[in-house]
This record gives sequence, structure tokens and C-alpha cells, in this order.
Amino acid sequence: MMLILMASGAVAQAPKVVADCTITFNVNIANSDGTAEHATKTLYLKGSETRSDLVSPTFQQTTFYDGKKEEAVILRELGGNKYMSRLNAAQWKEQNKRYEGMQVTLGNETKTILGYECKKAEVKLKDGSVLNMFYAVAITPSVSENTYQFKGIPGFVLEYESQTEKGNKISFSATVINLSPVPASKFQIPTTGYRIL
Repeated sequence: MMLILMASGAVAQAPKVVADCTITFNVNIANSDGTAEHATKTLYLKGSETRSDLVSPTFQQTTFYDGKKEEAVILRELGGNKYMSRLNAAQWKEQNKRYEGMQVTLGNETKTILGYECKKAEVKLKDGSVLNMFYAVAITPSVSENTYQFKGIPGFVLEYESQTEKGNKISFSATVINLSPVPASKFQIPTTGYRIL
């Protein structure tokens, strides 16, 4: 009898898998000269696919990621020019090599983000950089937006830090979460209008 109760308790605590949602993030980029840039990121999740739209006053970038194939397509718009990069699994891994060998420490610090209790995780990269994340313990994504950056995080990341190649910190904070189904059209990759890199 006790064994059954323990097993049912473990099931009740398992995070709910979210396979369809849209999350909007505020993005702040801290420049080395003390100034800051602001942007908006919208993450769309549908099954094994994600789409991330990053929009700032100076550029736009959309990243499509297919979790089954582990492949990505990146669209960039800069100064009226449009570029497309297609990355196979090996190229996507190479693009995210800064996260190889990272150490994840799950802490007890909590905060509430959009009504979800979130726990803090500290990520230490091999270059010594330390990045903080807060993840919702009650929900987890059906596919991670970036399986390298969020490896070892046992929930849905709603606030996190990242870095530019120059070492400037970027902070992402979720402001809206919508659990309605995402239209399949959001994952249609353009076939024209972009210069292939």
C-alpha cells in the first residue's frame, strides 16, 4: 500500500509537458561601454519544432529548430539585406560549442514568473562564465529551443542569461505565455528572398 502511494505521489509531481505555446521575452543586451540595447524575443513551440523571433531596432533574426532532425535554419535581416543559413546537426552543435562541458548547479532560490514557481539554476561555461537561469518546475517543453544551452535544466526556462561572442551579457525575461495551439504556418521556412550563406 505504501509503495503505491509513493508511486502516485511521484507521478503527481512530474512536470506537465507543454507541446504548443508562444512565449514573449524582454531582452536586454549590456554593452561593454555601459549602454544597453533592448529587443523582443518571441518563442513558438509546436511538438518537436521551435521558432524564435528576435527583433531589435537594428536587426531581426528568426531561428527554426527541428528537434527530430536536430537541424536549424537561421534567417537574418540587417540593413535591408536578408540572409539564410541552414545548419545540419553537426553544424548546429559547432555553433553551440560554448556550452560543451558546462556545469549545471540546481539551487533552491525561487521566484514566481507569470504565475509559475521557478527555481534557479547556475550554469558555468568552460571559459569560466557563469550564467543564471530560472525554470518553471510545473512545466517542461516538448522540445528545447536549444538542447545545448538548456541541457540539464529540468523545466521550462522563463528567465535566463546568455552572452554575445564579445562576452556581453544578454538577459531574457518572459513577459507573456500563451498555451494556445500555434499555427503550423509559423514553421514554414521561406524559399525565396534570402541570400544563402
